[in-house]
Amino acid sequence: MLVDSHCHLDFPDFAQELDAVVARAGAAGIGTMLTIGTKVSEFPRVLAVAERYENVFCTVGIHPHEAGREPGTTADDLVRMAEHPKVVGFGETGLDFYYEHSPRDAQEKSFRAHAAAARAAGLPLIVHSRDADGETSRILQEEHAKGPFMGLVHCFTGGRGLAEAALAIGFHISFSGIVTFKKADDLRAIARDVPADRIMVETDSPYLAPVPMRGKRNEPAFAVHTAAVLAGLRGVPEADFNAATTETFFRLFTKATRKP
Repeated sequence: MLVDSHCHLDFPDFAQELDAVVARAGAAGIGTMLTIGTKVSEFPRVLAVAERYENVFCTVGIHPHEAGREPGTTADDLVRMAEHPKVVGFGETGLDFYYEHSPRDAQEKSFRAHAAAARAAGLPLIVHSRDADGETSRILQEEHAKGPFMGLVHCFTGGRGLAEAALAIGFHISFSGIVTFKKADDLRAIARDVPADRIMVETDSPYLAPVPMRGKRNEPAFAVHTAAVLAGLRGVPEADFNAATTETFFRLFTKATRKP
């Protein structure tokens, strides 16, 4: 079985066929899915999806795009929301200097609040970083120096420097369908070198469908295509890669439980 470590099952794209999407994931060999919070104002909707399915868990967080628009949220607020047994981590949070839908200072403040929550609760932090490698590395290092916490950089598209900085503080790296794209040679080179116990697979669905599904709405079932490419890059059998990344997921997300 394989884990989709990052998807957005609460998004409207799935509203009319969510049961079918989850069923197709299971049929494809996706045993567990993590649906990600992007707005605390819509957290109840994310949590409702996780409560609906035994093998779906969720996080609570504010995407950097929303950092300037969501209500002020402290680390204590996040920790309280994470008390629910289905909430297994914080995020996604981080920095996005490509779109800059929110001011940079608001993004950083929110990022640091999520890091403080991860440190306080002992739950992983899910980091989004786009066009902000240096700043993301700096904040992770500064926050980690205040006290260690676990986490991962999701949908990794950064440079080798960010990968090395994240790995140096014990973080994990998750790859999406982007790693299958024709022009992603630099990303594939990084994916080959991530330690076997630090790599995970995600869809970030409904976005970024992998080859050969590119152009379609993405969904958790398609994680198998990304996993196959990563296994091939790393020269290991798909079954072994899938098993290893599953173990890595449950080792990081300790509140998540396996299906019997």
